[in-house]
Amino acid sequence: MKYYSLNKKAPITTFENAVVKGLAPDKGLYFPEKITPLPQSFFDTIDNLSHAEIAFEAIKQFVSPEIPEDELKQILEDTLSFDFPIEKLSEQISTLELFHGPTMAFKDVGARFMARCLGYFNKENTNEVTVLVATSGDTGGAVANGFLGVKGVNVVILYPSGKVSDIQEKQLTTLAKNIRALEVDGVFDDCQDMVKRAFLDEELTSKMQLTSANSINVARWLPQMFYFFFAYKQLHNSHKDIVFSVPSGNFGNICAGMMAQQLGLPIKHFIAANNANNVVTEFLQSQEYNPKPSVQTISNAMDVGNPSNFIRIQEIYNQDFNELKNNLTSYSYTDEETCEALKEMYNDYNYVADPHGAVGYLGCKDYLKTNPNAHCVFLETAHPTKFLDVVEDVIKENIELPPQILSVMDKKKKATKISSYEELKRFLLK
Repeated sequence: MKYYSLNKKAPITTFENAVVKGLAPDKGLYFPEKITPLPQSFFDTIDNLSHAEIAFEAIKQFVSPEIPEDELKQILEDTLSFDFPIEKLSEQISTLELFHGPTMAFKDVGARFMARCLGYFNKENTNEVTVLVATSGDTGGAVANGFLGVKGVNVVILYPSGKVSDIQEKQLTTLAKNIRALEVDGVFDDCQDMVKRAFLDEELTSKMQLTSANSINVARWLPQMFYFFFAYKQLHNSHKDIVFSVPSGNFGNICAGMMAQQLGLPIKHFIAANNANNVVTEFLQSQEYNPKPSVQTISNAMDVGNPSNFIRIQEIYNQDFNELKNNLTSYSYTDEETCEALKEMYNDYNYVADPHGAVGYLGCKDYLKTNPNAHCVFLETAHPTKFLDVVEDVIKENIELPPQILSVMDKKKKATKISSYEELKRFLLK
C-alpha cells in the first residue's frame, strides 16, 4: 500500500515511511491510496474468526508488503491480548467496552500496534526514533505502556498541567526507562501545537528522527477499525441496523470506523458525540468549519478545539458535505448533561460508565428519538476508575480499583515542567 499526503504537495510513500515520519514533508496527514472492500465471504464467516484473524483481514492491505503476513499475524496476536465485550443496556442500546487493556483505555490497541510496527521496522536499524506525543488524557498512558522498552524508540509525552485525571497522570509519568513526560503550562491544544511545531522545525528534524503517536500516525489510527468489526461480530445475528455513537475528540476513532465501513462493514450510521468542544457539531449545522480554543470539561480526552482527523473524514467522503451528512450526525452535551447520563445509566441499568461513555450514551438516546428501529452502540472508551472523582461523586458509590490502576497508584511521578516551545526544543536537543 502507498500513502499520499492530504496536503497533496508531498511524494507518495510507503507504510513504513508513513509510520516512521508521522507527518508528510508538506505537514499533511497520510491517507491510503486505495481502499479495497473485503469479500462477502469474510462477513459470511466472521462468526468463526478470532479477533486476531478479523484484524488481519481488515488491515493487511494497508501494511503489505512491508510487514510479512507471518510477522503481521504475530503483531496482532500480541496487540489484541484482551477482550472487547458488548454489554447490552436495553433492546435499543448496547455499549462496546474498549477498556480491558493494560492502561484501561481504547488507545491501547493503536499504541500497541504502532509500537510493534516501529519495533519491527527498527530491528536492523541503529538509528533512534523519538516519538513525540501530545495527550489530553488517555493517549499518554497508552503510548507510554505500548512503547515501554521498545528498542531504538524514545518517547516524549506532553500533557496539560492540571487537566488530566490523577490516574491518567500516574500512567504517563511513572514508567521511566525510555519514557519521559513533560507537564505543559497550558491546555491540550498548546501541547498539540508544540508537537506540530517540532515537526516543522528543520533545525530539530535535521538532528533527530521525530514521529508522532497521536492518531495522526497511520499505525495509531487504522487499528481502531478493529473495534467496529468486533462489535459487528457480536451483534449482527440479533440486530440489523447497527449505529455507532463515538465519543469524539481528535476524531481518529470515528474516522477509523468510517474506514471499516469503506471495507464493507455494514454500519448504518455514525454519531459523533461531542462535549462542549463542538466544532464538528456546528459544522454539520452550518457547513462552516471554525476551529476554536478548547474548553475544559469532565470528558477531558475530547477537549480538542481543532480535531486533526476531520480532514481524513472529509477525504473519505470526497469533500462532499451532503455525502458526509448522510452518514454522520453530531450532538454536543454539557458537563451537567453528562453527569445526568452517568446517574441514569447507574440507576436504570446498574451500569457504571465514564464521562466519555456517558456522552456517547446521550448520542444514542438522541439519535433513537427519530430512528427507533436502529440498534445504537456507544463506545465506552475508558474505565470509570480513571475518572474516579467525577463518577463516584455522581453515583454516590465507591468503585473498586482494578489491578491495572492499583499498579500505578503508589508510583512516584516524574515530569519536567515546561511553558514554551523553546523549552521543549532545548529538552529534545540536550
